[in-house]
Amino acid sequence: MLDLRLNDLELAKPKSENDSASFQQVSYGKLITPRQHIFLFSAEEWECFLEEWGTFQKSKYHLVTRLGGANDFGVDVACFHTENGFSGSWENYQCKYYKGDPLAPGTAIPEIGKLLWHVFNGNLTKPNCYYFFSPKDCGPSLKKLLLDSEKLKDKLFEEWGSWCSRSITSTKEILLVGEFKNFVSNFDFSIFKYKPVNEIVEEYRETPYYSIRFGGGLKERPAPLTPPDAIQKNESRYIEQLHYAYADSKSIKKQDFQMDCYPELKNHFIRQREYFYFAESLRTFARDSVPLGTFEALQSDMLDGVIDTAEDDHDSGLIKIKSVLGESKLVPLDSNGLFETIRVKDRYGICHQLANDDKLKWLEDDG
Repeated sequence: MLDLRLNDLELAKPKSENDSASFQQVSYGKLITPRQHIFLFSAEEWECFLEEWGTFQKSKYHLVTRLGGANDFGVDVACFHTENGFSGSWENYQCKYYKGDPLAPGTAIPEIGKLLWHVFNGNLTKPNCYYFFSPKDCGPSLKKLLLDSEKLKDKLFEEWGSWCSRSITSTKEILLVGEFKNFVSNFDFSIFKYKPVNEIVEEYRETPYYSIRFGGGLKERPAPLTPPDAIQKNESRYIEQLHYAYADSKSIKKQDFQMDCYPELKNHFIRQREYFYFAESLRTFARDSVPLGTFEALQSDMLDGVIDTAEDDHDSGLIKIKSVLGESKLVPLDSNGLFETIRVKDRYGICHQLANDDKLKWLEDDG
């Protein structure tokens, strides 16, 4: 018979309150670091990751494109400084995806040889920089060579026959002789560098893709915008709709409504502008924090949630506004990636954004 003693059972109890499970732990398990995530990437995802990073280095690059594959001439991700492509200034990122070991000279130098051959033959222009990029970075021996261009060149000459001559093309052996040898001898090997993974990850943190690749929640949202004193062009339509609703609530003609004549509506109007700018701040935050389309999906969910209330009969346009804004607090938005940062004012403001786009109308005949 199984003998379960009290002391044995007590071993399974938490030792302290700190050992109890949190909601996050039971829902998602232990969070892993971005570096650990990277080891789960496929080779294609590795290149996509770098392409996403480069696309948002707007101060450095005009265009970033992935070229890895057959006949890529040793270029995995090309980053162009100008609109002239390979005819202008550009940089190459060689994305070697090895999960097991750091990048070694025996892997990197054949890639250098490939680039040299294709530049020599005019298939490719010389890049300003050529970076090696690998999940476990470059090993010590390769780092030392990349930090000393003359030693790197000497190593390439030393190992050309065994590492490079048969790896550049499958159709023939490439010998380091004649004009090609002179070209390599005079080539500037200081363009060959390495890009530390931690550096890329930190810069990638500022892209909209970080949260969906690595999780961990959204970055802190900045303070919302404050409405300027003067009405801006981008808010003219929802404000026009507000004025029409106010006129309707006072049973006067739209064209006769003057806000200054109705001080009891002034505070309501100020709040609506605050709500609109709150939501505009969320739109800006979304652009920098989550993939394109996430904020638009949020607006669509809100419209779906309030449209029935908006289409109900109401005694005035103002009463309709208050009913729709009240309903907006109940709309489930938890499926959207921005959910954790959404506040009540955002919900109200999104309704005014929808009114600004004429997707919500406070009066059906406000034309």
